[in-house]
Amino acid sequence: MNILVTTSSFSIRDFSEDMNVIFNPYGRRLTEKEVLGLIKEHQPVGMIAGVEPLTEKVLEEAENLKVISRCGIGMDSVDMGIARKLGIKIVNTPDAPSQAVAELTLALMLSVLRKIPQQDAEIRKGNWKGPKGNLLSGKTIGIIGCGRIGSKVAFICSAFGCRCLGYDPLIYTHPLIEMTEFPRLLESSDIVTLHIPFIDKNKGLISENQIENMKNKAILINTARGGLVDEKALYKALSSGKLAGAGIDCFIEEPYSGKLTELDNIVLSPHMGSSTVETRKIMEQRSVDNLITALTELDLI
Repeated sequence: MNILVTTSSFSIRDFSEDMNVIFNPYGRRLTEKEVLGLIKEHQPVGMIAGVEPLTEKVLEEAENLKVISRCGIGMDSVDMGIARKLGIKIVNTPDAPSQAVAELTLALMLSVLRKIPQQDAEIRKGNWKGPKGNLLSGKTIGIIGCGRIGSKVAFICSAFGCRCLGYDPLIYTHPLIEMTEFPRLLESSDIVTLHIPFIDKNKGLISENQIENMKNKAILINTARGGLVDEKALYKALSSGKLAGAGIDCFIEEPYSGKLTELDNIVLSPHMGSSTVETRKIMEQRSVDNLITALTELDLI
């Protein structure tokens, strides 16, 4: 039985003897053409997937594929409609990355507020004094998406003495978050942080109009998905001073090399929300366990 591991890195090697495991040979995120080539060559029964594009074109060539086990949360890289049509079972690891993403969200908030990258740069240039920053304590945090990760962000920020507002079309009450409407959240929050999936209705959720409705000198944090934010609008807002800063972990095109790199009031990270040693181990093991469970339920092992 062929099992294809397409996520960019994967440390687990002790699969069962009846599994012939083929690992990503590129050591990075695969393109559609590359994953299509691996599918055609190996015709796997199961896959452990990262964020490579599992499009209609790719899945229709996977004649033997029965299970995709996503090593992570987001499913926007998988054409779910086609997967259902083809009878491919999809499983993921929704709980494993939550703490790591929430902690990175906090790190980006503090880095932007305290201007840590600028302070570091000044010392490296021989200057001891850098720009003054701001406290997180007392700020109003607008959390868009109040599920697993958004709830952890609220828990952490509450410990700093923050007020947490939340918007989530599926959640009406929350023990830590004052739920409100989207426009009110934007206009009331000192920091807006995104924790929602990338689906069609969320594409460009934060664009020029929404940024215009945010508080002057607010901060935007995105550790969810790149397509949620209009990067041109964000660049304009940061350049003009409408927004005081931003912390961005994910981008429309990755690896990212666009105009946001020209600005010093934004902290950029390379889509590393779940990238901790501890979290990665948990995610990998759960993705293997989920794959085996799904294949067993289908009487394939």
